Amino acid sequence: MYAEMFQRLWLVAGDEMMQRLRHCRVVIFGLGGVGSWAAEALVRSGIGHLTIVDNDVVAISNINRQLPATLATLGRPKVEVLAERFRQINPDIDLRAVTDVYSPDTADSWDFNQFDYVIDAIDTLQCKALLIERATASTARLISSMGAARKLHADRIAVAEFWKVQGCPLARALRQHFKRTGRRPARKFRCIYSPETIPNRGQLLADSAAGADPALRKGAPNGTFAHTTAIFGLRIAGLLLEDLYA
Repeated sequence: MYAEMFQRLWLVAGDEMMQRLRHCRVVIFGLGGVGSWAAEALVRSGIGHLTIVDNDVVAISNINRQLPATLATLGRPKVEVLAERFRQINPDIDLRAVTDVYSPDTADSWDFNQFDYVIDAIDTLQCKALLIERATASTARLISSMGAARKLHADRIAVAEFWKVQGCPLARALRQHFKRTGRRPARKFRCIYSPETIPNRGQLLADSAAGADPALRKGAPNGTFAHTTAIFGLRIAGLLLEDLYA
């Protein structure tokens, strides 16, 4: 059944790449507007081993941009919704769904040397910085998403090495954090980003960040288009596939 499901991919990828895909081990942190689309693209590309990590449940405000979000899935853990979906796409996938958050309290439980790729799609500054620090110190390759909110023009979404990302407030905040703490990434890694920042024109109905643990608190919510967050996620999957195409 695997060969039948992925026959169109097999035609363009060839036998060697398909074997690399089946044996590739990937972990994705964050299943929001970026991570959920990256995960789906990898599952539909025949990835053999995938670990998905997120501690959030589906909220109604997720519906405009996040793959697991529908009115029928409100209140359910995102990892649970996506695990069901991904197993319906490829029943043979080795899938591990972890309802948790990557943070200083959980970081030591992860050995990134067990993975070929680490995908960073989280947006909490402290946790993101720690994930980058730990992942770049491992043998895994890190691909990281910078801020995807307040973007409109798809042609401005680009790829760059982290220290060369320009015009992204999140990348700038991360660099300031690394310089301030003196704990920089162990090696270079690629990022998806856009230098564009458009203004929020509307008003927020509720502040979803209020009352959160300060260590895990995200910045003030920003407006987001579905197509730009999805393109960020698909570009992440594309970078991984480009690596395996060699």
